[in-house]
Amino acid sequence: MSSGKSISLKGSTRTITEFFEYSINSILFQRGIYAAEDFTTVRKYDLTLLKTHDEELMTYIRKILIQVHKWILGGKCTKLVLCIVDKDTGDVVERWAFDILRLDSGSTEEADNDEKSTEIDPETTQKQIRSLIRQITASVTFLPELVNEGNYTFNVLAYTDAYAKVPLDWGDSNSKEIEDGEKVQFKSFETNDYKVGAHVSYKQD
Repeated sequence: MSSGKSISLKGSTRTITEFFEYSINSILFQRGIYAAEDFTTVRKYDLTLLKTHDEELMTYIRKILIQVHKWILGGKCTKLVLCIVDKDTGDVVERWAFDILRLDSGSTEEADNDEKSTEIDPETTQKQIRSLIRQITASVTFLPELVNEGNYTFNVLAYTDAYAKVPLDWGDSNSKEIEDGEKVQFKSFETNDYKVGAHVSYKQD
């Protein structure tokens, strides 16, 4: 797609889903939830990122994101949360939240209209995503060290409205908030149709 052309609603959704894929991979690598040898380097957003080549993990993440993509496209998903959980205690030690704000509540045709008052070109979106990914990657400088390597797992929560069609393998869950935890707000990025913000909450030492 040429620079300056409006990103369609479907294109915006794909951009967000792809961002989630790389963010999840980056967090799982940076926080040592999976072994370093389970990841390989890739170029994306003009950055060198890490992406898992573990078949089971790849399949699991892909299954999650296919469903999340459908929910976002249908206007049914407002937040995606990745929780890092202590296997022994079941406690959530880190909670990565990504808020999804729909900027245009109109139809797909309206979202594709070139006469919208403000348009975000794809290069601007990519630059904003690059800044956000860099913040996520740099978070290891302030997050508490996760002791007992290999003793953590992760859960993904999706916040959907009451009318969203939910597959049988997705169950209800509480919000898994971290009480009295620290919270760090990250940057955000925008497409023509959405604004995505991010923050991480974590238990203090």
